[in-house]
Amino acid sequence: MKSTVLRAVLTSSLLASSVLLGGQAYAKTLVYCSEANPETFNPAIGTADSTMDAAAKTIFNRLVEFKPGTTEVGPALAESWEVSADGKIYTFHLRHGVKFQSNDHFTPSREFNADDVLYTFNRQRDASNPYHKLGGGAYEYFNALGMGTLIDKIDKVDDYTVRFTLTAANVTFLPGIALDYLSILSLEQTEKMVAAGTPELIDSEPVGTGPFVLQAYVPDSQIRYAANKDYWRGPPKIDTLVFAVTPEPTTRVERLKANECQVAAPPPPSAVADLRTDLDITVLDLKGQNIGILGFNVEHQPLGDVRVRMALAKAVDRKAIVDAVYAGAGAVAGSVVPPAQIGAVTDAGIAHRLIFKSLSWPASFSSVFAPSGS
Repeated sequence: MKSTVLRAVLTSSLLASSVLLGGQAYAKTLVYCSEANPETFNPAIGTADSTMDAAAKTIFNRLVEFKPGTTEVGPALAESWEVSADGKIYTFHLRHGVKFQSNDHFTPSREFNADDVLYTFNRQRDASNPYHKLGGGAYEYFNALGMGTLIDKIDKVDDYTVRFTLTAANVTFLPGIALDYLSILSLEQTEKMVAAGTPELIDSEPVGTGPFVLQAYVPDSQIRYAANKDYWRGPPKIDTLVFAVTPEPTTRVERLKANECQVAAPPPPSAVADLRTDLDITVLDLKGQNIGILGFNVEHQPLGDVRVRMALAKAVDRKAIVDAVYAGAGAVAGSVVPPAQIGAVTDAGIAHRLIFKSLSWPASFSSVFAPSGS
């Protein structure tokens, strides 16, 4: 389980003031105690949760996105789509009137369209694409999920229609493109930054279509964002978002209690029970999207014998480990597929027939936090 904590009352001196929207008061500034620095502000070349939280979920959007707190895919930059009878062709109808952000080095001259979708995907899938090697050219998520072999071709039908043809029908395609690494990038920004000889600004000064605009970043300290007033879902209910980089979990707890931040990444499991007793703090729980496993090196005997592996697996008291290590913040896994995902084994007893042992692991903070209120 992932435990995300936030203050129920946003009234400390850190908050500049409040505004009234729709009859409700909202703080103008929200501070989030994050876990780590982002590796980059380009989700396509990042792998860490800190990157996806600081870039994908704040600055960018995907074609389709998961509905908050669920694994259900819903519309985003694609407002609708059709799937062919054989499950191999997906036709996406793009949203009109979506504006890219601007910054000191780039001001867009057009709105989001099909060219940006083709650029985002083809940059990652096609080694001959002129922008493939930007930022190091390592697209780990795209390659690990097999998108390069799954997608046969991508066609621009018109400025607001894109057709994907797959090599085979695959029910994981939609969830796969809803993940953070396929955040839609601006082709126009890339063209202008490359032409200016400053391609590194694509990754350090990103422009997206998301709810917040990057304002400043001080490594090991904070990231500041301003609300995107032109956000296609409507302006966020706060004016300023601050990521206070706080790697130590116990420090995040103390900062939360002192109201130095109003939302915090997962606390240590041992702190959850105490946090639940604080009337000013709400603890949000959501089943984690990852697991921890103990694997065997089958190159070494006697671990090469499946009977030995099964005997060791059955001998491990997984519940005792979960209770002792995760203090109620985890659960015994039924398989290597996290319980909230399609294909998960919900009967933990079945796991005894596997040749390895799996344990649930506290997932890092990600999609629970939706600063835009979407």
